[in-house]
Amino acid sequence: MTLFYILLVTLAGGVASVSIAAMLTVGLLSRIVKHLVSLSTGVLLSTALLHVLPEAFESGADPHTLFLVLLGGLMFFFLLEKAELYRHTHHHEGDGHHHHHHFDQEQAGRGGLSVLVGDSIHNFCDGIIIAAAFLADHHLGWVTAMAIVAHEIPQEVGDYIVLLNAGFSRRKALLFNAISGLAAVAGGLLGYFIVGPWQAMFPYLLVAASSSFVYVSVADLIPQLQRRLPMKDTALQLFWLGVGIAFVVIVVGGKHSH
Repeated sequence: MTLFYILLVTLAGGVASVSIAAMLTVGLLSRIVKHLVSLSTGVLLSTALLHVLPEAFESGADPHTLFLVLLGGLMFFFLLEKAELYRHTHHHEGDGHHHHHHFDQEQAGRGGLSVLVGDSIHNFCDGIIIAAAFLADHHLGWVTAMAIVAHEIPQEVGDYIVLLNAGFSRRKALLFNAISGLAAVAGGLLGYFIVGPWQAMFPYLLVAASSSFVYVSVADLIPQLQRRLPMKDTALQLFWLGVGIAFVVIVVGGKHSH
């Protein structure tokens, strides 16, 4: 049953993001994404700090080692994001450089493929994290999966918009986004069979998951929120942040229960 839950959740995250992108227009997606960013920030931070990290530290593992894993995880995701950012280095039409005809369209296409490769790697890691959480505790698995899906939906929708701007057709962008999402299923499947026998590693994997949540929130999502300074935008951000935190607190019950 655990394997079924892992496959169900990892598949549902990709299907949900693709379905939302397919149903809505690009203009509407652009307006919705900013609210989803605030919501996912609240969900990720509260999941990491109120549930996943307490679970890891209550396991009896050495706290110093857990903090070392947390630091290493933050550095890993920093480097992963560095690699993904190279996708934005292509040139644009009218940039003052002299290139052959369709050069920038070719570069945009390559940038779109880089987005897909980076997302596939990230989705694969998410699948392993979800598998480890479910193997540790089903309730923890659902909460962790919820946090990951809450972040994946705005991320995948945003990447869908990037792919359209890179010259992909609507159908092709949806198809490739869906294929990228399947990497999470592969990660969940591998995690179930590889991570399962190593239960002593669960606290460290949970801390690694938390490092992902914290890094994405602090280094990626919050800077996006900080770029919108008007009081109206700030009030909406606080509202959706609060909704995300409240949702996790209600689901978790405010504290971890063994």
